[in-house]
Amino acid sequence: MKPLPVKDPGTPDHRSPGRYLRWLVRVNAPTVAGAAGLGVVWMLAQALMPAVIGRAIDQGLAAKDAGALALWSGALLGLAVVQATAGVLRHRLSVFNWLASAYRTVQVVTRQATRLGATLPRRLSAGEVVSVGISDVVHLGDAVDILGRGTGAVVAIVAVAAILLAASPQLGLVVLVGVPLILLLAAPLLRPYRRREDEHRELVGRLNTHATDLVAGLRVLRGIGGEALFAERYRAESQRVRRAGVAVAAAESRLNGAEVLLPGLLIALVTWLGARFAADGEISVGQLVAFYGYAVFLIQPLKTLGEAAGKFTKGHVAAGRVVTLLDIEPELPATGTARPAGPAELADAASGLVVRPGVLTAVAAADPRDAQAIADRLGRYADGEVTYGGVPLHEVADLRERVLVAVNEDRLFSGPLAASLLPPSVRPGRDVLADALEVADAQDIVATVGADSHVAEAGREFSGGQQQRLRLARALAADPEVLVLVEPTSAVDAHTEARIADRLRTARPGRTTLVCTTSPLLLDRADRVAYVENGAVVAEGTHRDLLETTPRYAAAVTRGI
Repeated sequence: MKPLPVKDPGTPDHRSPGRYLRWLVRVNAPTVAGAAGLGVVWMLAQALMPAVIGRAIDQGLAAKDAGALALWSGALLGLAVVQATAGVLRHRLSVFNWLASAYRTVQVVTRQATRLGATLPRRLSAGEVVSVGISDVVHLGDAVDILGRGTGAVVAIVAVAAILLAASPQLGLVVLVGVPLILLLAAPLLRPYRRREDEHRELVGRLNTHATDLVAGLRVLRGIGGEALFAERYRAESQRVRRAGVAVAAAESRLNGAEVLLPGLLIALVTWLGARFAADGEISVGQLVAFYGYAVFLIQPLKTLGEAAGKFTKGHVAAGRVVTLLDIEPELPATGTARPAGPAELADAASGLVVRPGVLTAVAAADPRDAQAIADRLGRYADGEVTYGGVPLHEVADLRERVLVAVNEDRLFSGPLAASLLPPSVRPGRDVLADALEVADAQDIVATVGADSHVAEAGREFSGGQQQRLRLARALAADPEVLVLVEPTSAVDAHTEARIADRLRTARPGRTTLVCTTSPLLLDRADRVAYVENGAVVAEGTHRDLLETTPRYAAAVTRGI
């Protein structure tokens, strides 16, 4: 068996939930087939045991033939060994299939999330993505795992029906007609179960999203006294999830009850008819014991079929969530091939902004949303007529390496602090991280906690200002041709902001740097400031010139002072 996870999960078929489930089976075909084959052997060994016991009674005990009794006893022992061996091997392969399906799903979902980038949070909530990794992979694994036992159950039922037909056509017909009838009677219970399962999953995804948002903003909520209000909302939402879970459990309990009741009725009928035939002399005592054994044995394969129906239903729902995520296409895919010599001039036609290399440019907007919209277009997170070195931005190759947009919604990564801040490749002969930490005034953070200290998820052990300085250091260490910073000092004190502003001005010689901010300290250090109103640049110059010549600019950048 291959080690897990595999290096390349492959390309999933996500045209429908059913196709995705079939793809999981297809990529694991050898082990799925092995589990199914061993499942057949495992079930058939058990199915043949009542027949062997019946023969031992008729030919050994009833006929008082010790040799025949020993022969059939040996056959029973052999079946037991085969059944035990096949059961162990089947279970091993089934566990591998479960893990392989779960790992492969996590891999393709993670790959898709990386591919989508900024598109993902706009199209799908965090809770829905989290639900894939928490619960959906479990149900997908269960759906593939049950194939081994399910295949064995079908073959065993057919084998038992054939044996009964050969021994007694009436009993064989009862089984052949009764099994499809049981499945038909249980089918109406699957539809409400599936519907309630869908509703429950949707509510769980929404609740996970709320939990993620609450944890991320807990410090802010406590600061404004909103913790109790949002906790109450979360409590109400969790109760809705609980009620939906109870509804799912009620539907599942009815399905489980049917899995026991309906096969039990069939078994009772087979046992009653067998006793009647034995009393009338149509079958022997050994055959009666065998028929009773078949009746008891049939509980297991019939229950397995019911279990398979439930797991396939849950797997189909889970596959639907995965398919929804895999169906999303990046809003602005990176398909460019042009390679303009950089750093180069970056121009946004919609606003009239031109960002030149080697100059620290600042954008101050009367409405902060206009500045964010410009940053999104310059980074091609939103469509627009933007050129880089005269080349339309959508035609530029390796755009994400050339243009980096750093916003306050970015998160710190878990792992060793220094390693999490370093870019993938560091040019030799230069201490990139030390330079970046100095510009971001974050040396004290690293000195206090240690360069090798472990960063928790999203860096929550750091204050808001510390997180912001570390994010700025990470962006500077990447050293892209164009760096767009959106309010990079909004969470730091004035003294720290002044130091960052002084160092940022000379930190990227020959590179293109744009800062979207209304902070007078940053604006005063910028070589050039563009003032934006209604999405367009209406004035340009130095900060001090604009203060004197543009009253609206002065009002925008000095509000609250």
